[in-house]
Amino acid sequence: MHSCVKPLTLSLLATSLALAALPASAQGQYPVTDTQRRTAETVAQSGVPLSELAPDAPDSHTVKAGDTLWDISKLFLKSPWRWPELWGMNREQIANPHLIYPGQVLVLVKKDGRAQLLMGQPRGANADMQGLPSGKLSPQVRASKFEDNAILAIPQHLIEPFLNEAVVLDTDSLDKAPRVVAAQEGRVLLTKGDLAYARGDMKQARDWRLFRQVKPLRDPTTKEVLGYEAPYLGTAEMTRLAEERKNADGKSEPTVSTLTIKSVRQEIGAGDRLAPVLQREFIRYVPHPPAVAMNGQIISVYGDALTGGQNQIVSLNRGRRDGMERGHVLALWQDGRTITDSTGEKREQIKLPDERHGVLFVFQVYERVSYALIVSVKQPVQGGDRFTKP
Repeated sequence: MHSCVKPLTLSLLATSLALAALPASAQGQYPVTDTQRRTAETVAQSGVPLSELAPDAPDSHTVKAGDTLWDISKLFLKSPWRWPELWGMNREQIANPHLIYPGQVLVLVKKDGRAQLLMGQPRGANADMQGLPSGKLSPQVRASKFEDNAILAIPQHLIEPFLNEAVVLDTDSLDKAPRVVAAQEGRVLLTKGDLAYARGDMKQARDWRLFRQVKPLRDPTTKEVLGYEAPYLGTAEMTRLAEERKNADGKSEPTVSTLTIKSVRQEIGAGDRLAPVLQREFIRYVPHPPAVAMNGQIISVYGDALTGGQNQIVSLNRGRRDGMERGHVLALWQDGRTITDSTGEKREQIKLPDERHGVLFVFQVYERVSYALIVSVKQPVQGGDRFTKP
């Protein structure tokens, strides 16, 4: 064993980074499932079989800014989402997860046919000056600036805009939401800085998101409507709330509120709907496989594209009620082609085997649908393509 290396006591997969987003007072109360505890106990001392290591796994890696858990795990493992089995765990530390920071050194140690990833001393004379822990991480509450420097599971910038924009509804509830009824004089389509006029209950918020008429998300096979996706258009700030007025008969008259368009993703016009801007969520996503069998299909590629590639977002026909969770890693499959076999005594139509050609990472889950990032893919992805548990 390397004398300068100490065990890397990162907490269990589904709790480690997720807990970092919680207040310190709540971290000890975060639920840890029986499955997670069993996994922690099993691998805390054993690590992974050498057969699970990547063929060119390095002996060590110094964490650098821009690294993600997925990136680092790919260096060492054939399957990046299996990183908890490589990074030794300590059940006692589950309630106090440790994070990884740029400058720390990860060392691959092989012993008795198995491998573990251990932590060595940070490299660089100024590592301690940056507030980086030295050697084994201690269970302590860290200043927020250090937590902000901790590496994430996947590139957050790829999904963060989607989290603040996309809306999936179980019913077409936006039909009764406040709506734009007119633009400022001389305008048909609204751009940044323009005034818009809206009807509806606007008292609940000052900042609003704008959406086009919703489109149904249908199961590719059954055609059942699983939810409604609202295309995001932009944001607006309410600058004058409508004042309630009554006519001579004492009945309320229609009133109009004034909005200023703050940002535009797509053109905005009369009839578009409004929903309050949600409080921003700070979530750390942690890759893990589904605990049960998971099979489904891609509904569509998010946006106007007919096919998708790496780093694009797709909707899936499985949701919370099917056991889908944020952080699930899924295998993407391409249907085998149907060909004519002319090599035998007679020509026959046969279907070639399906081929696994990509990986999905689920980051947003609704009741009956989910959204996933295409982490890697060999062929274009389209609606109807299937996914499974990896």
